[in-house]
Amino acid sequence: MRNKFLLAACAFFAISANAQINFTDNFETYTVGSALGPQSPDWTTWSGTQGGADDVLVSNADAHSGTKSLYFSSTAATGGPQDVILPFGGPHTKGTFTFTTWFKIPAGKGGYFNFQGTAVLGGLYTLNTFFTNTGLISITNTKEEVINVPYTQGAWFEFKLVADLNTNSWELFVDNVSKGKFQCADFSINSIDYYPTNATDAFYVDDVAFAYTPFTLPTLNGAMGYLGISNGLVSQQKETSVTVRNLGTTAINSFTIDMNANGTASSQNFTGLNIASGANYNAILTNPVTLIAGLNTFTSKISNVNGAGTDGNVADDAKTISFTPVQAGKDKVVVAEEATGTWCGWCPRGAVAIDAMSKDFEGFFQGIAVHNGDPMVDSVYDKGIAPFISGYPSALVDRLPKIDPSATRVDFMKRIVLTPVGTLHNGAVLNTSTNDLHVSVKTTFNTATTGNYKIACVLVEDSVKGTAAGYNQTNYYAGGQNGVMGGYELKPATVPASQMRYDHVARAIAPSFAGMSNAYPAAIAAGSEYSHAFQFNITAWNKNKMHIVSMLIAPDGKIENAKSTTIEEALVNGYVMPTGVNNTVIKPSFASVYPNPAEGTISLQINSKASATADLLVVDINGKIIRKSTQVVSNGTTIIPIVLNGVASGNYMVLVTVDNQTQTIPFELK
Repeated sequence: MRNKFLLAACAFFAISANAQINFTDNFETYTVGSALGPQSPDWTTWSGTQGGADDVLVSNADAHSGTKSLYFSSTAATGGPQDVILPFGGPHTKGTFTFTTWFKIPAGKGGYFNFQGTAVLGGLYTLNTFFTNTGLISITNTKEEVINVPYTQGAWFEFKLVADLNTNSWELFVDNVSKGKFQCADFSINSIDYYPTNATDAFYVDDVAFAYTPFTLPTLNGAMGYLGISNGLVSQQKETSVTVRNLGTTAINSFTIDMNANGTASSQNFTGLNIASGANYNAILTNPVTLIAGLNTFTSKISNVNGAGTDGNVADDAKTISFTPVQAGKDKVVVAEEATGTWCGWCPRGAVAIDAMSKDFEGFFQGIAVHNGDPMVDSVYDKGIAPFISGYPSALVDRLPKIDPSATRVDFMKRIVLTPVGTLHNGAVLNTSTNDLHVSVKTTFNTATTGNYKIACVLVEDSVKGTAAGYNQTNYYAGGQNGVMGGYELKPATVPASQMRYDHVARAIAPSFAGMSNAYPAAIAAGSEYSHAFQFNITAWNKNKMHIVSMLIAPDGKIENAKSTTIEEALVNGYVMPTGVNNTVIKPSFASVYPNPAEGTISLQINSKASATADLLVVDINGKIIRKSTQVVSNGTTIIPIVLNGVASGNYMVLVTVDNQTQTIPFELK
């Protein structure tokens, strides 16, 4: 039978924080084929509409116990629509928490759930759990992957998490066997969200249970909440911090932190503080640590809180983490393209994540902020990334499938270990009279390879600011109700443009998001070199705040490798004449067509930096002119509809000429 919370349902969210909570549900009392939400006072959906498109139907196709379970699946590349929520009666930030659920994932399929950290859905993804279609469980927090272990496909298995929320210490059990311990970057859990993330996800869920035991604050208690040494690359030096939690009723004004890093001990005193009850303090340690090959182990311990020696709960005084750093592939640079916009209230999460990655992996990582719907938009880049994302913020790491930007580190770690087939070298020369920047990108192939490799070049700018309203940043983290977010929790709901500086802003991409096709021979010999030429006009931007990012794009569409240099560095490197298969000077695309394929009418979008005349030709594959016109385009973006009613279905091209630049855009009529 199905057991509800052991507290009266109507009083569930109004009870004292000191009350025990227990919940189980085996779905046996529900009606098969009907939506879960309307039958349950406990389960709901992301939209809040029970019985709607994002609800799940009760199934009797398979079960762990009894005859009924829940079955989640999707046929959409972006997942859904099922998106089912079970609240935990929180948010819970201290005490102990145990969660159990049984899964069955058919062979070749995958699954997913996350823990939401706040009552506002989407505000904080405390923990993400992926069950891959190759039989791996991957758990990530908002900073990194913390667990990666196998599971058995095609069979029921028990998935259990046990958490000490005081110290933020978690342990995973699969079929009652421990698979590892980890810490979360955030301290709050509020609900679980089951969601099929893509067309290969399909999974059964049965026998869901959780238990929460609250913690009574002693008079004086300092707890170790988070040990801030992130996993990284062998030989990297890492700054060290510990998050101290005041889980007592008395303010904390001093303490000592003892650290043991791979056998090296150090101690540091902190005084003159005023950490209120329930508050956290990020203690920065002065001694960095160096990551070594093999298993790294770090232990931190708090003592002498307020000079009193032992505090009221010794169980939460120490914390140990272990991980094995990775060895980066030779000359490998990973690119993360972040889809963002100043109108997007959750997008500060992306900015914080990309800034953190840029700091933690300088020289190995390049972030690119692809803006949408604001004054920093590059329309070609924006339209190019659009088919690969499903919302904002999103990120593509080396153009793997889209993720939330908070998970960037996980995909980075997957890509940085790869040794790319080719390395890139950026050079440049600048015409100071016209501000035309001529960029050369030399590709050296270290490994023989075949296929249609492509080349692209991007300009990004840091510290971008503006005074127009479009530079104001919408901020859903204002007030802190959606968790800590890199200081945005201290800023207003609309951050004025005067307080904003935008980094990694994509200013131009040449020739397009997909890159220049057939830039290299179909068969490439090891040791061969090719150079390509790009041209940008940088009048509108600050060249001292810019990076040139070249990208070698593999035949499967992933970014094989990249190189990031400042303009000053590229000028010192010098310009190399082009020797690629196609020696044409590559300029940013200034026009695009949508929809494609189209029916009857296409929209031609032209981006121009000044008012100009555009000559337009629509031709068929034999070169026959179908439409011809001359249009005036304005500074900025101009949309020109081209009516093609009565034109036969097939493949066509638009030839656009503006200021002696011509671009050819293929499209299809249905």
